[in-house]
Amino acid sequence: MEINFSKYADGLVPAVVQDSITQKVLMLGFMNEAAIAQTNATGKVTFYSRSKQRLWTKGEESGNFLLVKSILADCDNDTLLIKAEPLGPVCHTGTDTCWAETNRKEDFLTGLEEIIESRRNASPEESYVARLFQKGINKIAQKVGEEAVEVVIEAKDHDEDLFKNEAADLLFHYLILLNAKGFCLQDIVDVLAKRHEKK
Repeated sequence: MEINFSKYADGLVPAVVQDSITQKVLMLGFMNEAAIAQTNATGKVTFYSRSKQRLWTKGEESGNFLLVKSILADCDNDTLLIKAEPLGPVCHTGTDTCWAETNRKEDFLTGLEEIIESRRNASPEESYVARLFQKGINKIAQKVGEEAVEVVIEAKDHDEDLFKNEAADLLFHYLILLNAKGFCLQDIVDVLAKRHEKK
């Protein structure tokens, strides 16, 4: 990848960071050759900070690193698009993005399935989903059963918030089970649609 650092007087090129799963734009930073080299070497997005006058790895203080998935140059080779996985809020204000947007796909369930897939092979020490996959299909199926029982129990009571939370837990673990079996929610929707066609 050839990058034209000479186009701008300060030798920096803008770098737009986008979530590799949700496709939301997270932030804008600036990079020089050293920042790109360090980013490639560590796998963590590193910028050149104009205010600090040094290389700055996003998350070096907060721990909310941006893990690089790909780096692309635009057609003029003077602007970068970095696709990354954020390990927490991106903005220093505590929001998901520097534009205060919630970092999720418009189709939330599809985005959630992609997150589950990305976490499947993550470190079990850092990811609940990875820990479940590490324990195997029996544990995942058992967890779905436990959550289903909790939904039934809460359905008999009158606490709407508890019922909704238990229903959310059930749906989340059901999506994990589908993934473990090699399916996605759309596969089940297709089955339901075929049943509907027969009526």
